[in-house]
Amino acid sequence: MKNPFGDQQIPGSYQDVKQRIYKKVSAKVSEQIRMLLQDSYEHALNEENIILSRPERKRLFSQVVAMVMADLSGNLG
Repeated sequence: MKNPFGDQQIPGSYQDVKQRIYKKVSAKVSEQIRMLLQDSYEHALNEENIILSRPERKRLFSQVVAMVMADLSGNLG
């Protein structure tokens, strides 16, 4: 339902509620996923006895996360 006084959604409308809930869920899930990925990555490096410089760790982490997310998105839809 549109607000007759402008383009803003009327507070409490379905779209407004959906957006507010999405923001809360997304923030929490994103943080949990980030922590899970970081912990798993650190564990894998330790398990393999791999020592990397900070830039190498960061670059490898970004690449591994991209691969994991690509796998997840392929499995979801």
